[in-house]
Amino acid sequence: MFQSNLTGNGRVSDDLPKSIRRIILEQAHRANVGHIGSALSIADIIAVLYGEILNLPSRRDPDRDRFILSKGHAALALYAAFRILGWIDEEKINTYCCDSSLLGVHPEHALPGVDFCSGSLGMGLSIGVGSAVGGKLGNSSRRVFVLLSDAECNEGSVWEAAMFAAHHRLDNLVALIDLNGQQAFGKTKDVLDLHPLNKKWEAFGWHVREVDGHDCQALAQAMGKASAHADKPAVLICQTTFGKGVSFMEGQIPWHYLPMNEQQFAQALREIESGDGQ
Repeated sequence: MFQSNLTGNGRVSDDLPKSIRRIILEQAHRANVGHIGSALSIADIIAVLYGEILNLPSRRDPDRDRFILSKGHAALALYAAFRILGWIDEEKINTYCCDSSLLGVHPEHALPGVDFCSGSLGMGLSIGVGSAVGGKLGNSSRRVFVLLSDAECNEGSVWEAAMFAAHHRLDNLVALIDLNGQQAFGKTKDVLDLHPLNKKWEAFGWHVREVDGHDCQALAQAMGKASAHADKPAVLICQTTFGKGVSFMEGQIPWHYLPMNEQQFAQALREIESGDGQ
């Protein structure tokens, strides 16, 4: 188990991302489903958010920070954090992808801890903008964090939301881009080249920082500085590796959808535990 700001901890331990990855592998294998590489890609980002950054006095506090997992197909990483926090128990997480479960492939707001449904790619930032505006209008201290995939930046709705956020100086809004360079049908540079992504966000009026998306200390520092930046929304472009921690998944597009067989599962667990796949 790890502690978060719910209990006053100040730093993410090295074991937290490993624990999240272990649960991702165990539950994906049990349910025989894919989206494993996408969830492994963001494990460190989720660990830092829930282990250090998000201000969550309770899951019902109106001034709590909001988090939106716009790349909703990676929800298993989020559920893993909820399990480690104790928000869901072992019995509940073992219903992942079962009939009538609230733990589907994409997050649903009926699950305590999930503020907004997501998974329709390209929509999460617009939801985050609305939440940030609501916070401003209500004189709330809450911040809004939105985690997007780099492929989502192919969507025009993302840039409409980005313009709106900059125009209204939503400095309580932080976007996190999981820049792993690939999507379901190929490399992002081949599907729709976004380079240079940092310059695009800057041109839309955002404060931009680039960070190693697997360096928890660097992530925590960057997130802390981003949410303290005045008069502009902020975006952190997180350089990540798809399938991080499992050698045969890293950078391999088929693992966007593939489930694991017994041999692959055993190897993946060994590599996560030993760090051999890092």
